[in-house]
Amino acid sequence: MAESKTKKKPVVNMILFGIFSVVIYTLLLSNQDFITNNFTRGGLYALLPIAAAFLISFVHGHFTGHFWTVVGIEAKKKREVK
Repeated sequence: MAESKTKKKPVVNMILFGIFSVVIYTLLLSNQDFITNNFTRGGLYALLPIAAAFLISFVHGHFTGHFWTVVGIEAKKKREVK
């Protein structure tokens, strides 16, 4: 039996990360006063913007990666040098 090298496209993951990305951006933009007041307090609160940046980067990055895979654009694979 021949083995198929076709991959299943991550449509569900793309949709889930897309929804989560929209929710995060909506919460970020609709609560600007709360975020500004708490992210600028100093002390341990200084970790909040860093954590928020990591969360947004992680979620949006996964959405973007899955999006390009679903569209059919993949990174070029390096050829082995002989």
